[in-house]
Amino acid sequence: MDELACWLMLHRCPGLGSRGLAALVARLGSPGAVLEAARHAPAGLGLSPESLEHLRQESDPGVEADLAWAAGPGRHVIPVSDPRYPELLRRTADPPQVLYVLGDPEVLELPQVAIVGSRNPTPGGAELARELARDLAAAGLVVTSGLALGVDGAAHQGALAARGLTVAVAGTGLDRVYPAVHRELAHRIAAEGALVSEYPVGTPPLPEHFPRRNRVIAGLALGTVVVEAALRSGSLITARLAGEEGREVFAVPGSVRNPLARGCHVLLREGATLVESAADVLQALGGLLAHVPRGAAGEAAGSGAGAGAGLAGGGEEPLDPDHRRVLSSLGFDPVGVDTVVERSGLTADAVSSILLLLELRGLVEAHGGGRYAATARPAPE
Repeated sequence: MDELACWLMLHRCPGLGSRGLAALVARLGSPGAVLEAARHAPAGLGLSPESLEHLRQESDPGVEADLAWAAGPGRHVIPVSDPRYPELLRRTADPPQVLYVLGDPEVLELPQVAIVGSRNPTPGGAELARELARDLAAAGLVVTSGLALGVDGAAHQGALAARGLTVAVAGTGLDRVYPAVHRELAHRIAAEGALVSEYPVGTPPLPEHFPRRNRVIAGLALGTVVVEAALRSGSLITARLAGEEGREVFAVPGSVRNPLARGCHVLLREGATLVESAADVLQALGGLLAHVPRGAAGEAAGSGAGAGAGLAGGGEEPLDPDHRRVLSSLGFDPVGVDTVVERSGLTADAVSSILLLLELRGLVEAHGGGRYAATARPAPE
């Protein structure tokens, strides 16, 4: 049995779990050594008879199903020992020991922001989730969510609308899509990013899987944004898990009359960063984004929107008209935001947001005293 099959045998072991699996492999050195001990020296392993019976099998139909699934195009089974395993997730308190990935596993190493919220949002909440995801994806961040109805689906759609990358963490095996209405969306995500699950092939959408799924969403991302959440919701679980891992937590405020705003207001009282636009998220993440590859997300998505896109001598795709207007309002000598507002004719809020997005793309440099200067000029239209 090769190493991947050993990992899968342990991963599918009843009664073991990710923490138990990790402890055994750390203690004995490899998944193969754990299987060897289960067959020949089980006394010190502390495993139940059911677990030992499973591990003593020479083969397992479930493992064979996983390996057959992984043989298909764009499908990957990635144990925690694999160099492709995302480092941020590996650092968490309880990382899945095996990930199933449909799409590009390299996307999982790019900087991500999670957007989560109600499955039954208000129209305004769903639209805001789409806008946040669109602007964050345009800035080069991967948008991560859980493929659920409501805010999750809106977030994935917003990222795709910006021709950015998005990751969906499923609570089922990746041989099925839940909810079924998101089948087409799931196919687009796999083509433009990745679907991820810790659950083996054939796993149905059981209720207890989704709180576990939330720790993966939080663990992959630099920060988690909550858009509309009731007081008792999976979104608050995701936010709590993000906070426990030392990641940023963001919340969108709402009307005091909206029950779906109450969860966000609790988070804000507990110290979450208030979010009104993508600029708030980008500003709060600050130095954490220093390692964002310039234009990496756009290039991976095939958009051509790298750091040089729309610039003299750069790529072919032009800048967004408002982004072009702001960049054209800047010279190579630093000026304040008020000056850019006056020159561009845009609002102060719009200018502040666009400046941050341009800075992330390497087109604008921030100077002391809230002043900005261009590092490149827009190409002629």
